[in-house]
Amino acid sequence: MRVEDNLKQIESAIKEACIKANRKPEEITLIAVTKYVSAERAQEALEAGIVHLGENRDEGLLAKWDVLKDKPTWHFIGTLQTRKVKNIIDKVDYIHSLDRLSLAKEIDKRADRKINCFVQVNVSGEESKQGINPEELAEFISCLADYRNLNVIGLMTMAPLSDDEELLRSCFRKLKNLQTKVKDLGFDFAPCTELSMGMSNDFSLAIEEGATMVRIGTALVGQKSQEV
Repeated sequence: MRVEDNLKQIESAIKEACIKANRKPEEITLIAVTKYVSAERAQEALEAGIVHLGENRDEGLLAKWDVLKDKPTWHFIGTLQTRKVKNIIDKVDYIHSLDRLSLAKEIDKRADRKINCFVQVNVSGEESKQGINPEELAEFISCLADYRNLNVIGLMTMAPLSDDEELLRSCFRKLKNLQTKVKDLGFDFAPCTELSMGMSNDFSLAIEEGATMVRIGTALVGQKSQEV
């Protein structure tokens, strides 16, 4: 299907989720995750009216940057190796996977402006998932005070791949509670007003539980791997 057609379905689902949660669709930022598709398909997403694009590998982001430049607002959403920060730091507006102090230090060192960062939290406790342990989050956030080029705008998590609605909701609620606690600390460097959670299979539940940014790939742009 065309991205434009998929977008209409996604927007309808977002509106429905917002109605259930007594929220406004304007509160939700839709990120099209283009990691499995070509630059041409990403361009189609832009032409459909999508502003935000997400990539999870530096190679994929750089390849699409060569074609699309700064037309989209770029989000880096995958695990970011410290040594690869220099490759993407001048091209991204958001990093969704801050999970260690060595990465914070490198972002701060390489950036020439404030970078909007999400701290990734492993709320599910799965060994396969990256992220800060919830019990260590407050201390980790406090340690970011010295990095002036980091703006910690929120928290991010990846829920388990599961059809268990209550399990998914539980993960999203945990992140929402953590976000509220960090926000209440009142740190200037960590306003923590945003929640990046929810993907193609669970974004409606994530919105109902407080997500402000959803990362949607397959349901929006597809998953066919093509040469860029």
